[in-house]
Amino acid sequence: MPPAAPLRALRPDWLSNPKVWRTEVLAGLVVALALIPEAISFSIIAGVDPAVGLFASFTMAVVISIVGGRRAMISAATGAVALVIAPLNREHGLGHLIAAVILAGVIQVVLGVLGVAKLMRFIPRSVMVGFVNALAILIFMAQVPEMRNVPWAVYPLIIGGLALMVLFPRITTVIPAPLLSIVILTAITVGAAIAVPTVGDKGELPSSLPVPGLPDVPFTLDTLTTIAPYAFAMALVGLMESLMTAKLVDDITDTHSDKTRESVGQGIANIVTGFFGGMGGCAMIGQTMINVKVSGARTRLSTFLAGAFLMVLCIAFGPVVSDIPMAALVAVMIMVSFATFDWHSVAPKTLKRMPAGEIGVMAITVATVVATHNLAIGVVLGSVTAMVVFAKRVAHLAEVTAVIDPDNTTVVYRVTGELFFASSNDLVGQFDYANDPEKVVIDLSAAHIWDASSVAALDAIGSKYAQRGKSVEIIGLNDPSADLHGKLTGELTSH
Repeated sequence: MPPAAPLRALRPDWLSNPKVWRTEVLAGLVVALALIPEAISFSIIAGVDPAVGLFASFTMAVVISIVGGRRAMISAATGAVALVIAPLNREHGLGHLIAAVILAGVIQVVLGVLGVAKLMRFIPRSVMVGFVNALAILIFMAQVPEMRNVPWAVYPLIIGGLALMVLFPRITTVIPAPLLSIVILTAITVGAAIAVPTVGDKGELPSSLPVPGLPDVPFTLDTLTTIAPYAFAMALVGLMESLMTAKLVDDITDTHSDKTRESVGQGIANIVTGFFGGMGGCAMIGQTMINVKVSGARTRLSTFLAGAFLMVLCIAFGPVVSDIPMAALVAVMIMVSFATFDWHSVAPKTLKRMPAGEIGVMAITVATVVATHNLAIGVVLGSVTAMVVFAKRVAHLAEVTAVIDPDNTTVVYRVTGELFFASSNDLVGQFDYANDPEKVVIDLSAAHIWDASSVAALDAIGSKYAQRGKSVEIIGLNDPSADLHGKLTGELTSH
């Protein structure tokens, strides 16, 4: 292999493929345009100046494009983070908020190093589907205020934007349909002087780049105890949303991402964002869907350019960006919500085949997220519900059958299934203590002991037989079950 071949192999696709380059650049531009009103809105939720949210979106996107574990995913200021830190800003001011963002980043790095990303394997598919559907509903619901009490011209503009995004890809995909829709609707409203709400009505755009600095707070233990609860909550919410989004992008693109690197990367991005005076953030699912699903981006370049274009648009083209009608961005986000929703999951044919427990878990996840507007709470509650459903289902798989020897001196109980806290509770009642012969054999060759509850149940069975002068022998334990039983038997009750 020539010396230059290894270097070419490491070169990103967008450096040598003009088509990929064009896709990534245009996708970054579309996302940047969509980020501006979102960042301003989240700044209002957090109670800070719009520049604080815009700076956060800039630094989060640029940093995560380098240190993150999921290519093409967009991280920026988010509503979930804004809701968590808003009370801190309201009660203690911006300095404490910035300090909390930095501490949250440190916590995320620590959790990432400790392997928190591995917990993603315990999130079942029904929760994931509920998460995606709830996200789509929240994206749509977030657009509803932009369609209330507005001039009548807003509605045909939204309809026109949706029509462009549906029809234009049938002609060509060279230019992203969302970008074309934004440009055409802006040209129409400016050219015809149509008075409709614009991006500029959301807040003033920054005119200069953010400057690094330390948060304006006393570096004392009292400050730490004040910001720590908010920082910890922000770290957990941010990681959960980011890891769930990364998994979603994995599924869409049929590629794998490094969740541990993503966890650490989110922390680094928040630390940098805090030192630059931003409000912090995490993965943005709506903007990620624009980037990956609508625009077709697949590399880190689109993520980097989303943040870079955001600042360029604000600083160099502020007046032009301010004239973009909100109707254009509403149309884009409505299209994103419809593209994000898993329509197959709610089709009558699918619901008829799906187990009732799975449907219940999905419904609980969706209802919780929509009610609380917090994706993290919905995922946690959905996962807990799924575990309860699973435990209930598996508990019924433990069966006990008895065979008595012809000489009537020994009975062999064969236990089949998984023995854990849910199934072992019923185990004690399946033996005939009074009428069984003097020797009892419990065959566990077709069973597995998972926890202390199962060992305690076996001890209880042995005690009941011993009270009647009968002996119990346990046979057939596999190695892990034998190890656990040997360590715990006789040690779980007071003597």
